[in-house]
Amino acid sequence: MNNKLQELLTITMEECGELIQACSKAIRCDTYYNNDKLTEEVGDVMCMIELLHEYDIISYNDVDARIKVKKEKLKKWSDLIE
Repeated sequence: MNNKLQELLTITMEECGELIQACSKAIRCDTYYNNDKLTEEVGDVMCMIELLHEYDIISYNDVDARIKVKKEKLKKWSDLIE
C-alpha cells in the first residue's frame, strides 16, 4: 500500500506541475478562455484530488473548510472575491 500512496502523491505533484506550466503559458499567450490545455490540466489535477479522497489521504470536509479559509484571505488580499 505504501508504494501506491507514494505513486499517488508523485503523480499528483507531477500533474500540479503541468497545471503550473499551462497557467504560465496561458498568461504568456493571452489564452485565458477556451484553452483546451488548461482545461485538460485542471481536469487531471481534479482527478488526482478525487483519488486522494478515495485513498483517504484527504477529507472533503477538511478541504471544504480550507476553501472557506482561503476565500476569506482572498477577500482581504485580492480583488478576486468581493
